[in-house]
Amino acid sequence: MESLLDRTKLWPDFRAEDVLFEDEWLIVVNKPAFVPSQAKEADEHDDLKSRLERYLEARDGRAAYLGVHQRLDRDTSSVLLFTKSKDVNAQIATQFEKRTLTKEYVAGVLGWKGPARTLHDVLEAGERGTVRVGNGRNPKGQAAVTRVEVIEKRENRALLRLFLETGRTHQARVQLAYAGAPIAGDTIYGEVAASRLLLHARSIEFVHPKTGKPLKVTADLPPEFAEWLSERPRDESVFESEERIDRALSHALTKRWLLGRSEAPRQTTAFRLVNDRGDGIPGVTVDVYGDYLLVQLYEEGGPRALGEGAARECLFNALHRLGFRGLYLKVRPKQANTLVDPKRDDIAPKVPVRGASAPEEFDVLEEGVSFKVRLADGLSTGIFLDQRKNRRLVGELAKDKRVANLFSYTCGFSVVAAVHGAKSTVSVDASPAALERGRNGMKTLGVLSDAHRFVAEDAFSWLARVKKKGDLFDLVILDPPSYSTTKKRRWVSSSDYAELAAEALAVVAKGGALLACSNHRGIGHSKFRRFMFDAARLANRSVAQLKDLPRPDDFPVGVGGESHLKSVLMTLAD
Repeated sequence: MESLLDRTKLWPDFRAEDVLFEDEWLIVVNKPAFVPSQAKEADEHDDLKSRLERYLEARDGRAAYLGVHQRLDRDTSSVLLFTKSKDVNAQIATQFEKRTLTKEYVAGVLGWKGPARTLHDVLEAGERGTVRVGNGRNPKGQAAVTRVEVIEKRENRALLRLFLETGRTHQARVQLAYAGAPIAGDTIYGEVAASRLLLHARSIEFVHPKTGKPLKVTADLPPEFAEWLSERPRDESVFESEERIDRALSHALTKRWLLGRSEAPRQTTAFRLVNDRGDGIPGVTVDVYGDYLLVQLYEEGGPRALGEGAARECLFNALHRLGFRGLYLKVRPKQANTLVDPKRDDIAPKVPVRGASAPEEFDVLEEGVSFKVRLADGLSTGIFLDQRKNRRLVGELAKDKRVANLFSYTCGFSVVAAVHGAKSTVSVDASPAALERGRNGMKTLGVLSDAHRFVAEDAFSWLARVKKKGDLFDLVILDPPSYSTTKKRRWVSSSDYAELAAEALAVVAKGGALLACSNHRGIGHSKFRRFMFDAARLANRSVAQLKDLPRPDDFPVGVGGESHLKSVLMTLAD
């Protein structure tokens, strides 16, 4: 199916309205929140400098030069200065080094007490790339000084003007949190909910390197700052106005730029656009499937919060305005173990709620691998998008390996393993129809052979049978549902996972690995790790390494939240 969606409009390199000042030697821009100053990986050109260069080259028809003199956190919106000519680099660099230029920040905080004051702290390295306020005895500690002025206060909320007199990593965020006034929306140093990190570099003032005249460039304060200040201290819904919905969607699109603009060989056309509170729209998720969107409403925050009328229609209209061909709807029950008929039209309508119908089955890409999906076939589509990074890992591990995929559904892990040269795969699932979709997927990709088997059987029974035979696998994938009922037993992930993992470990070869996952929201990461060590003890297997696996970037969690998906790779000793 040929795509009609212009992804460069949804995910442009840069917007002309974000250029605040430009001449022959300098350009000052307003960096949107969620655009990184630096790319995370060398081959990911989603950083502001790369995107601005492409914009300038397309606009001017010639190669662009940009000298970098500032780096700011991805989630901070900011005035950012670049040089356009190498012969002014030294003068601008000197002003930054000697701190003769002035940068003003604005922060939305909770709990600021008293009037203006200056924060003096010593910062030192913390865990996992964070920093913390130290006691001053660490010889590697660095002095941090931030001057704070109060712009406005309402009850316990305040907008503060900040002047950073030193330039330390996460300086304002750490110092304000330590002072008892964390920045709203800070998922690392605070627990105050907001639609985004409420930190904005509002202005920069310096001497122009050619004219010698003072120059001050200012970016307007984004509207979410004033909105947050005026709200009661509770989690407000964004569905009070179309403007707020559009803004939340705009933020989500910015965060997904790398996926939206992905190209071969790792092109991805199926991913999550909005993830509940992590993207500021409680009770709602929105997934991209090629040229179509799928919105899912969760009863605890979606349908009940949105009602059946204007608010829900407002959301649907905002999503439809993005320009996708059609919008499909799924309604999820509040409890994961609640049984509903997925064929009910009020649960999973067969026709889109906006736009055109999708083909009954069509292809999407995930990092260059094709998968077939169905948007009008109950609550499931044929692929679990939150497993993208885990499927990538399986592809990296699978070459020449014997792979067993339990609770395989449509065999996504098996397909990726086969594409990347697995010696053999076996996909086990109780649904013959799901397995047939996996078989057809391998056939379409040209990797189907006798080395890849599909077993329609209860995974518990299959494990017992294979264990008795003594068959072993180099990589076993365990991704069970949170709840399962068979003729012989009822299984609940929160109490029975360790036992199941022990059975899976029994068929892992020495030096092999078990990829174990759980999406049970009642199981935290620490508890899941304990389950895995309990499983190794029950199976009497020696563990060489237990590695926590990261969630995909398109599944962010809100302040104080934890990812629904827990994944670990347990490697056994030889």
